Amino acid sequence: MKAGHEESRYGTLWNREELVLTFELYCRIPFQKTKANNPAVKNLAILLHRTPASVARKLGNFGAFDPALQRIDIKGLTHTSKLDRQIWDEFHSDWNALVWESTLLRKKLARCHPGDQIARPPGGPSETMRLTKQRVHQAFFREAVLSSYNATCCITGLAFRECLIASHIVPWSEDERFRTDPTNGLCLSATFDRLFDAGLMTISSDLIVQFSPHIMESKDSVSRELICCFQGRPIKRPHRFLPCTDRLEWHHANRFKG
Repeated sequence: MKAGHEESRYGTLWNREELVLTFELYCRIPFQKTKANNPAVKNLAILLHRTPASVARKLGNFGAFDPALQRIDIKGLTHTSKLDRQIWDEFHSDWNALVWESTLLRKKLARCHPGDQIARPPGGPSETMRLTKQRVHQAFFREAVLSSYNATCCITGLAFRECLIASHIVPWSEDERFRTDPTNGLCLSATFDRLFDAGLMTISSDLIVQFSPHIMESKDSVSRELICCFQGRPIKRPHRFLPCTDRLEWHHANRFKG
């Protein structure tokens, strides 16, 4: 067997590059949607020259390692391999590397199979300018965070995707390590994202909404009816990528105007 490959129980070799791309997709879609009929799964199957069913099975394998799924009693498939585990362990704590490596791999495979009808990274003379780490990191972070909250604001329950923002708990500019880490994210509607970013709202380590005195002392009836009513309420917990306690405590200590 070649180095960097694993033997599938279905007789097909999976290599490291394929598993990196599959794990990246695993992080961007809800586990319940890791099905062969999902367009994203079909698209990856075309890129990898595999069947959608094969890709769906491998997505399920990664679910077997996910503690969030174990917590809510959703079981991944059990036929995992040593290489599956290696990929999980390598990238589950290094999100920036996962996002960038998967971007470069997708670009490489798209060039190898120019006739396939798949979504490709941009090409041409301006590619270097457009295909930046910032853009792909932001795109991954948004998809992973919104997916974990089922595209619903964790405070209001608003479910219009166009109005939702993947909010960084520790801001993008503060620490590069957390830029693409979904546990550094909250799914918030635009108004609450602005309040959070301005330090007029925070989320406690036990996931309770807190507003600053400036908000709570408002006499404006609209503010009290639409914002202050959420004071002291728990957020809607994500299905996975639970907000990191240390990051929430950082926000409370460094940003909250309480």
